[in-house]
Amino acid sequence: RSGKDTPVNITIKSARSINEVVRIAATKLEVDSTELATILADPAYLDSTGFKKEALLSLFIPNTYQFKWSTSTKAFLKRMQKEYNKFWTPERKAKASAKKLSVQEVATLASIVDQETNQADEMDMVAGVYLNRLKKDWPLQADPTVKFALQDFGLRRILNKHLEYDSPYNTYKYPGLPPGPICIPSMQALNGVLDATDHKYMFFCAKPDGSGYHSFAQTLKEHNRNAKEYHKMLNKRKIK
Repeated sequence: RSGKDTPVNITIKSARSINEVVRIAATKLEVDSTELATILADPAYLDSTGFKKEALLSLFIPNTYQFKWSTSTKAFLKRMQKEYNKFWTPERKAKASAKKLSVQEVATLASIVDQETNQADEMDMVAGVYLNRLKKDWPLQADPTVKFALQDFGLRRILNKHLEYDSPYNTYKYPGLPPGPICIPSMQALNGVLDATDHKYMFFCAKPDGSGYHSFAQTLKEHNRNAKEYHKMLNKRKIK
């Protein structure tokens, strides 16, 4: 009403769906939520950006951005594309290519890493395990993909019945990477994949000490021993 166009900050964070991104933008800006959702679902728009619908979350690089309140829908998307291009430097693209991954595949794997650990200093180790599994054509068997497939993010314990759910996002049933990211991956997770540690570990399991870190193993026997200790802790805490 005053004619002022006050700058506002928008924080793009680990959203699990495009609808969450739409809500973030529409809450802070004059962006029309219906128009934004319609554009993001438009095949012509997806073709123009080179993104598949399932991979569209990877367009958004998590950070805090400043906009004018009156920013239009198209201007918002143009800015997001600009930030995406700024992040994906030739150096980062070269690292992705060296790992035989496309940029969008890096984002997909990084989203899984992000959901597996909140410890930034072990993301490169976790990423290394998944890259080893991909190299050997092993299923990723990533619990966060099961939660995403079920759309039940409150699950505290993945049971055998959950592993049977039929979805291309269930990496226990389907080999390789899922169709797209299961959330907007953090910069730490993206860099964790690009700078993944070269090791021989094929398994990892949360440590029972509540530290948020993981125990890594090369063999199934060693992994089962680690998992037994972790499950003992879950049972003790009555987490079902």
